[in-house]
Amino acid sequence: MVLVYSDEKKLTLELLYKARELAQELHKKVIAVAIGHDEHATEYLEHGADLVIVAETPQHQFKAEEYTSILQSIMKEHRNEIVLIGSNKNGKELAGRLAAKLDAGCVMDCTKVYIHEKKLTTERIVYSGNAIAVEQFTSPPQIVTIPSKVFDPLPKNPHHKGEIIKKKFDTEPSPSKILKVQEMKSEGVNVEDAQIIVSCGRGFKKKEDIKLVSELADVLKGRTVGCSRPIAADLKWLSEDHWIGLSGHKVKPKLYVACGISGQIQHIAGMRDSGVIVAINKDPEALIFKSADYGIVGDLYEVLPKLTSAIKEKMG
Repeated sequence: MVLVYSDEKKLTLELLYKARELAQELHKKVIAVAIGHDEHATEYLEHGADLVIVAETPQHQFKAEEYTSILQSIMKEHRNEIVLIGSNKNGKELAGRLAAKLDAGCVMDCTKVYIHEKKLTTERIVYSGNAIAVEQFTSPPQIVTIPSKVFDPLPKNPHHKGEIIKKKFDTEPSPSKILKVQEMKSEGVNVEDAQIIVSCGRGFKKKEDIKLVSELADVLKGRTVGCSRPIAADLKWLSEDHWIGLSGHKVKPKLYVACGISGQIQHIAGMRDSGVIVAINKDPEALIFKSADYGIVGDLYEVLPKLTSAIKEKMG
């Protein structure tokens, strides 16, 4: 059995793609787990799950201790050999605790998962994107976490046969308590779902000049502005909602325009999966050009207004 869990619906659908692929190769079935709610259960079936287990629990907020206990119970009953968990903040905590409880192998933030020589094999980016670590499991259970945007969900199939089971889990309350949950302040920018992103970097001389990027984004109907680490973390010209990179957000737009970004590997790691990458930089040796499909060597203060004007004219 291949088990899938994430507290994010979208990430669960992405994991189901890989779970379905592994299950077919190993002649196994796919189990998706939903904890505390069942509103997405049918959707999980339509995107590849053979069985959806809705774990009914009085625990309404994520707590790694109780959620680990629920997954342990499910794995014991269904003898899951492979566990795919969404690699967000909660997922990483859950995966690590589950692996420790089961004395199992666990690989975090995998970008590739496949069977090689009859063994589950993973690949992940290490050393800030300078190398790829290839690791193999030697025995089950095998726990893998996968970030968002690595896989695209399977097309919805309303005719896919499956079963939804609701089951109560009375977990032993852990001594830890959630005292307060405070929402992080956000500007409402969602770069992870954007289809067109125009990003700015250290090539900009002052905060006010970022309007050049905003104008281009508006003309492209993208209206989403991203940035490299220095703009958000060091200069504070934009909030971290805009930050794209290894420590920021990982994005996968159809079009990514990098303006005044040198192309350090930490930034490349966050946008390398973009469909088309356009780079604008006055330094012809800038690393960003190695990752770009199209490059414009020139001063962004001259290039951006002309590019915006030309696109505006072209699009009417």
